[in-house]
Amino acid sequence: MSYTLHRMTGDDASLTVDWMVRQYGFERTDVESWAQDLHFNWPLSVKALDGSGNVIGLLNMSDYRIQEETPQIQEDKPELIRSLNAQRYTAVFSFIVAEAYRGTRLNYDMLMSIMPELKANYDFIFIPVLHRLKTHLYWQRWGAREFYRDADCVCYKLDVK
Repeated sequence: MSYTLHRMTGDDASLTVDWMVRQYGFERTDVESWAQDLHFNWPLSVKALDGSGNVIGLLNMSDYRIQEETPQIQEDKPELIRSLNAQRYTAVFSFIVAEAYRGTRLNYDMLMSIMPELKANYDFIFIPVLHRLKTHLYWQRWGAREFYRDADCVCYKLDVK
């Protein structure tokens, strides 16, 4: 299976919305709102294309703050959020791989394609994972550690330094 990796731009916002609606079952209006409000880090976001130019994977990075994802953390753990916000981080907004490419190297290659920039510019990656998604073990295998959970998601921290 051959594929190429490309950096994304703001022009890929509608592609991200389409994939998130299709893959996660989110409401389109919600995802469109998130795409406008959640500070996508387009230069660090990656899309994978197969040999025919079809999109087979998206890794969307975002510079939104932890408390934007999970506001309750400010009340529950104010010292923790202060210490995390004192560090440099970016977030994984979504990471979607087409079913035919799951279990291949694609997800690894996508993340590794931005790892030099992550290591040079950030202390950690913030990874919120909805309880119902299956990627908890995936991120734990990468070494991500849970630091908070609320009714919607588990928040992981993956050190890149």
